Amino acid sequence: MRQETINQLSQAAIAGDTFAMTYLGVIAYEGKYAQRDTQTALQYLQRASQNGVIWARDLLLFAMRVNQNETNISEHALITTGATQQLEQYAQQGNCWAATAIGELYMRGVTTFRNISAASQYLQQAANAGCLLAQELLGGVNESPSFNTGMQTPSKPWDQPVPDNHDYMKELQGLIGLSRVKGEVESLRNFVLVQKQREANGLKPASVSYHCVFSGSPGTGKTTVARIVAGIYKEMGILKKGHLVEVQRADLVGEYMGQTAPKTNAKIDEALDGVLFIDEAYSLADGSRDDQYGREAVDTILKRMEDDRDRLVVILAGYSEPIKGFIHSNPGLESRFNRYIHFDDYTADELLKIFAFNLEKAQYTITRDAYQKVYEVISNAVAQKDERFGNARYVRNLFERIIQRQADRVANLHNPSREELGKIEKEDINE
Repeated sequence: MRQETINQLSQAAIAGDTFAMTYLGVIAYEGKYAQRDTQTALQYLQRASQNGVIWARDLLLFAMRVNQNETNISEHALITTGATQQLEQYAQQGNCWAATAIGELYMRGVTTFRNISAASQYLQQAANAGCLLAQELLGGVNESPSFNTGMQTPSKPWDQPVPDNHDYMKELQGLIGLSRVKGEVESLRNFVLVQKQREANGLKPASVSYHCVFSGSPGTGKTTVARIVAGIYKEMGILKKGHLVEVQRADLVGEYMGQTAPKTNAKIDEALDGVLFIDEAYSLADGSRDDQYGREAVDTILKRMEDDRDRLVVILAGYSEPIKGFIHSNPGLESRFNRYIHFDDYTADELLKIFAFNLEKAQYTITRDAYQKVYEVISNAVAQKDERFGNARYVRNLFERIIQRQADRVANLHNPSREELGKIEKEDINE
């Protein structure tokens, strides 16, 4: 954001425009374009909220209930239907800051469902009225990326070499949620980079273990992040191909004596120069039975990790406690795996964003009432979840049930229009 844009915004806030005040509150809270000042930010938001700006109230409620280390309130706060309706109302009355705000919300699709057509319309309106911020945002409408939930299917098989020009850290930062994971992966990358720089400058590098343990519930993006880590390793010259081979017990363990070692070795050969990702790795050591085949698979993996230590990285994944117990039960595993990255469950707000991503990807739109209903359904599911809650998988299944009901409803319409074919109504959500 240019300084003249901030100056114009400040002047509008001083003149009493409460939507401009709200924008200044966001800028001050997030510290993206100026030094962060949470006290001033909260004062702006409180003043705007007291003057009836629902958008400011929504942002303020989120800011007050989270740790102030969470700076990205414009990304994570849930903007209610009342706020978007109020912004549209004032935009239609000619308030350029309200038009800019609703245009940006629709453009980014972060706190409401994404609508590029509406975004362009509102931002153009504000730009024509002389709003510099709208002019800046308007240039990015067509470049605004879709959300990456960590659940999409890659365009290429994961056992192929990854492209050389891909920005893996940017892809990682583009994932919804996973703030702890992003920090851990960036820290790992920084550590490896510094050790390489030390070696290049004649200093002794610290010993680096590239193997990782990913712990957490299902549907939290572990496989996607493993693929990104493989790409980062390739980018840094650790791995030649940087591909990912995902396996489970059935892919490694044979049904009869003599089958397990060849089967495991075949998968490891496939993963050479890349990452072998073993999901629910503790299934290889089921303590409830004499599982000699599982132990044979583990022994084979450990041997190949040593024999091919320059060509193979292994990432183990699964629920937190079982995966820790599995590793601590085997000295060979314990000595090779000392980097743990935990994947937190998604919040209701983050799951709503994943739902919005599925909407856009499948070319559906949704009414505001239906969108609010989806949020209520997701919030209830999160409040009642158990340890097997599916996170993003739950959202994907919810989305599929909703579009099935929408199809049943639309099938009864005579010659439905393009809009009707793509619109989800509140009655389609019957959870």
